[in-house]
Amino acid sequence: MQNAKDSFYMALRARLVTINPERTILLRGAARPGILVEEAEAPFSQLPDDVYILRWLGLGTDVDLASTMAAEECEILYQTCGTQSFGGLDRGRMLSAMDEEITTMLQPFRAQKMNYTATPPVAMLTQVFWDEPVFTPVAVQRDRVSRSAKVLVYSYQEQGE
Repeated sequence: MQNAKDSFYMALRARLVTINPERTILLRGAARPGILVEEAEAPFSQLPDDVYILRWLGLGTDVDLASTMAAEECEILYQTCGTQSFGGLDRGRMLSAMDEEITTMLQPFRAQKMNYTATPPVAMLTQVFWDEPVFTPVAVQRDRVSRSAKVLVYSYQEQGE
């Protein structure tokens, strides 16, 4: 499932760069698109604002098919304090903008599965595909508003995976 997880992340990352190239994060001295995989980063004392954090949850498989299909739930977390120029009073608008970005990033609901352990990455024989997102209610914590979207990501297991 690692190739599917990597392919899902890289597809969303590429789409985010197209949708909003200004949504970036400075991490370890490098500016990157504002989307991270939680398990691939050092632990955060608090999640960063104005970026998307992908958190992988449960894994399941269906072996009753011609090829084994794996599915893993991905929770995409995001939060904002709004902007300083508006004293944070635009945090609802900022969260709505992030909602729209997530909805746009997830369409179409598929991407080519790639093997990113090779350089350059190699296209595999199948695609990764996912369901429509399920959004949680907005949570308010002091000056922050946050939300998450959960998506089931599917992939057929290929030989050698």
